[in-house]
Amino acid sequence: MKTRIVSDSAANLYALEGVDFLSVPLKIITEEREYVDRPGLNIAEMVEELHRTKGPSRTSCPNTFEWLEAFEGADAIFAVTISGALSGSHAAAMHAKEEYLSAHPDAKVCVIDTLSAGAEMLLIVEKLCLLIQRELSFEEIEKEIAAYQRHTHVLFCLQSLNNLARNGRISPAIAKLAGVLGIRVLGKGSEEGQLQALHKCRGEKRMLENTYAEMKKAGFCGGRVHIAHCLNEAAAQQLRQLILREHPGCAVTIGDCTGLCSFYAEKGGLIVGYEDTGAR
Repeated sequence: MKTRIVSDSAANLYALEGVDFLSVPLKIITEEREYVDRPGLNIAEMVEELHRTKGPSRTSCPNTFEWLEAFEGADAIFAVTISGALSGSHAAAMHAKEEYLSAHPDAKVCVIDTLSAGAEMLLIVEKLCLLIQRELSFEEIEKEIAAYQRHTHVLFCLQSLNNLARNGRISPAIAKLAGVLGIRVLGKGSEEGQLQALHKCRGEKRMLENTYAEMKKAGFCGGRVHIAHCLNEAAAQQLRQLILREHPGCAVTIGDCTGLCSFYAEKGGLIVGYEDTGAR
């Protein structure tokens, strides 16, 4: 049986060793240009051009056909999507599942709504990889990953809210006020898969301290952590040191935001995915 993981590009991941893996790209669209979230996209250039753009900008999710193309040739598929509350990617993957099973009745497809984005999605994808390598059955993996999702979390540390406002995620007035006052916003992924604001912070140091405090409040005690940054590795490293100071053996990895996450996190932003004490 050929088992494959397929994720949309909100996971900040284009390739994964040790398993059959494919990434399906989201897109960022302005009046002048379309950015496709795949290898080769110049993130720094995209972020700068989007900052200069005065007109509207939006994102576009993979369609059903793109998901189907990624499924083709596999017998067992685990499809991992950005929160269905934020994007149509999950709905498209579900439609693709129906069509694929209609054409391949012996296949098995599990579509996972992560109710998240970025670094938490990456934790889920990597957990799937480990479960597949353990040679568990399809049904066992479904059960294990559902249990694992109950013990992963995501935090968003944002220096700019402009693109969230442009896409109707928050009020434009709030985004403008935050920019004028130099306020950073710390938010989390809600149980419904939405962005929920937690703190308004002045300065990066306070933002990082509040981020780590929120991790501990949610039950973090030395589990795995992914920190994705948009052109701000220094802040990611500072947060890593805060974590390692209390948990020196903790596995903390740092990576770049790819296209979709860079669009929403914007320059200077961090997306932090982590496990609580119940993860195994």
